[in-house]
Amino acid sequence: MTDLLELTARAEDAHFWFHGFRSFVAPVLAGVAAGRPDLRLIDCGAGTGHNLQLLAPHGRVFAFDLAPNALTRTRASTHPLVRADITRIPFAASAFDIATSFDVLQSVPDAQGAVLEMARIVKPGGSVVLTVSALELLRGDHAELWQEGQRYTPAQARALVTNAGLEPLRVSFLFGSLFPLMLGTRLWQRATRALRGAAVDSDMSVPAAPVNAALTALVRGEAALSRHLPMPVGSSLLVVARKPRG
Repeated sequence: MTDLLELTARAEDAHFWFHGFRSFVAPVLAGVAAGRPDLRLIDCGAGTGHNLQLLAPHGRVFAFDLAPNALTRTRASTHPLVRADITRIPFAASAFDIATSFDVLQSVPDAQGAVLEMARIVKPGGSVVLTVSALELLRGDHAELWQEGQRYTPAQARALVTNAGLEPLRVSFLFGSLFPLMLGTRLWQRATRALRGAAVDSDMSVPAAPVNAALTALVRGEAALSRHLPMPVGSSLLVVARKPRG
């Protein structure tokens, strides 16, 4: 996991995927926050801590992760941070306005228990924002190295939040524009796995500058379009859910 987090940290500033991710998620968080700068937000499974900057404009940000090396990285962010298991979150019920978890749940054995905990710590009327890997068809080296237990369909992602007592407001695909490229790559990885030996997370390698720039423009364009037109397919799912007021 240490090496994987190091790969992630190296890629986050430049890689087209991360540019696209932020373009998708930042306006969603702004919409959920509804212009308030005084909220209490928590990122569940903070990893490198890079995504905390997406939450910071909307209030006081808390974070936790289970991996010690993740905590070392995230401490540099200056936000309150603890070591914790996402299925046993050490905060009181109804303590936060918004809880997020980005690309964590597919690697959590008890994903339903994790979402139940996130629902518990959110105030009535508060929101849970998730991203998860989509579609078993896209399983490849990245999924193997990150020990993904499940890649989700929209129905399965919706069930995660409804079974936790949350009201799903949005369940939508991300990175539909990259779907043909990702599908071809993942099919090739699976077909050649036995010949290649150990899996390599080539997804985290930043392409040559012209290619990276073109793909960045593509995914940013998709992010802008997706605010008005949902994608029919994609490699990730975005879920926005609300906790009923009572």
